Amino acid sequence: MKSVALHNLGCKVNGYEIDAMQQMLQEKGYKIVSFDEEADIYIVNTCTVTNIADRKSRQMLHKAKKRNPKAIVVAVGCYVQTGREDVLKDSGVDLAIGNNKKKELTEILERFLDGKETGETVINIGETEEFEEMCLKETSGHTRAYIKIQDGCNQFCSYCIIPYARGRVRSRKEEDILNEIGKLAAGGCKEVVLTGIHISSYGTDRGERALAPLIQAIHAIDGIERIRLGSLEPGIVTEEFAEELGKLKKLCPHFHLSLQSGCDATLKRMNRRYTTREYCEKVDILRRVFGSPAITTDVIVGFPGETEEEFAETKAFLEKVKLYEMHIFKYSRREGTRAAGMDRQVADETKTERSSILLAMGKKHSMEFRESFFGRKLEVLFEEEKDIAGELFQVGHTKEYVKVAKKSEKSLSNEIFAGKIIGFLSDDIMLFE
Repeated sequence: MKSVALHNLGCKVNGYEIDAMQQMLQEKGYKIVSFDEEADIYIVNTCTVTNIADRKSRQMLHKAKKRNPKAIVVAVGCYVQTGREDVLKDSGVDLAIGNNKKKELTEILERFLDGKETGETVINIGETEEFEEMCLKETSGHTRAYIKIQDGCNQFCSYCIIPYARGRVRSRKEEDILNEIGKLAAGGCKEVVLTGIHISSYGTDRGERALAPLIQAIHAIDGIERIRLGSLEPGIVTEEFAEELGKLKKLCPHFHLSLQSGCDATLKRMNRRYTTREYCEKVDILRRVFGSPAITTDVIVGFPGETEEEFAETKAFLEKVKLYEMHIFKYSRREGTRAAGMDRQVADETKTERSSILLAMGKKHSMEFRESFFGRKLEVLFEEEKDIAGELFQVGHTKEYVKVAKKSEKSLSNEIFAGKIIGFLSDDIMLFE
C-alpha cells in the first residue's frame, strides 16, 4: 500500500477539490498520511492568484522532494495551468496535472506508476465547456461542507489571473449538486456553503440566472439546516433576488459582497463593472430584506495609480457603509495581468500604511456589529470543543457567522441551540448562554 500526503494552497474551491481527490485516493487503497511525514507520493494542489502564490507552490513542491527524494511529487491545479512550461522543467516535480484533470488523478497516477504514457495532463482550459464533476461523500468535520457549484470566470478584472487558470464559466448540473448535498445530509451534515470561482454567474453559461432556484431546491433537502453563499458580485443583488432568498429560513443572512475599492476611478481601472453608488444600493437592499445581515468584503489597497485622494475616497466610503468584516489585501503584482503593466505602481511602504489604517477600521466595525447582538436570542450551530484559559467551551457560529462559545463539558458538536449572547470571551469569540 503506497502512502500519499496532500497539501492544499489557495481558495475554498481548491479546498473542496483536494478533499475530493483524497477520497478518490482512499477508495483506491492509498494510505493517507500527514504532509510532514515521509510519504511515497506527495500531491500539492497549487495556487497562482499572485506571484507570491506561485512561489509558495514551488516551495511546497521542493519541500516534498527534499523530505523524500525518492518520492513521486505531483503538482496539481492553477499554478500548473498558468506556469506549465516552468512546472514541466522543474526537477522537483515528477508529474503535473492541470485543472479539469483532477477528476482523473488516480488514473493518471497509476499510469505513471506503471511506467506508461500519462497522456495530456494540462489542457487548454480556455476552450473547455466541461464542468469537472467531483463529489464529496463525507466531510472531515461533519458539520459544514463546502459544495462547488461552478468553475471559471468571464470577468477579467485587470489584476486577476484566475480566468486564465480556471477558464470560462462552467456550471455544475443542479441534479449533481442536489445528489451530493442529499448524501452529505444523510451522513449528518447540517450546513452547506455554496462555493465556486464566480458563483454569481451560476447558470449563465446555459443562458439562465439559476442561483436562486438552486438555493430554493437545496432548501427543500431534509437534514440541511443552513445554507451559506460564497462570494457574490454586487450585480446579482436585486430586489427580486433578495426577496426570493429572504423567504428561505435556512439561508444564513451572511453575504460576502466583493468591493475591492471604495473609489470609482480605481474600480474603473480594476474593470470591476459597478460604482460605489451601485454597491451601496445593493447593501441597502440586503439590509432592508434581512434586517441585520452580516456583510463582508474584500478590499485591495495600493492598486496601481491609487493616489492619496483615491485612498481617502475608499476610506470615507468604508466608514459610511460599515461592514461586518473587511479582508484587506495589499495589491500584489501578478505577471500576465493588465494591472502588472500599469504605470504608477504604488510603493510597498505606502501599501502597508494604507492596509494598517483599514485593518484598524475593520476591527472597529466588526466589534460594533457584534455588540449589536448583545442580549438577542440567536441560534448557534456548534462545531468543536476548545480549551480557553483552562476551561472547556463548545464553539460554533450564529447564522450571521458570529463566532460564539458556550461553557460546557458536554460536547455539543453538530447540534443547534438557541440562546443569548452576553458579552465577549475574547476579541474574536462572544460568550453565549
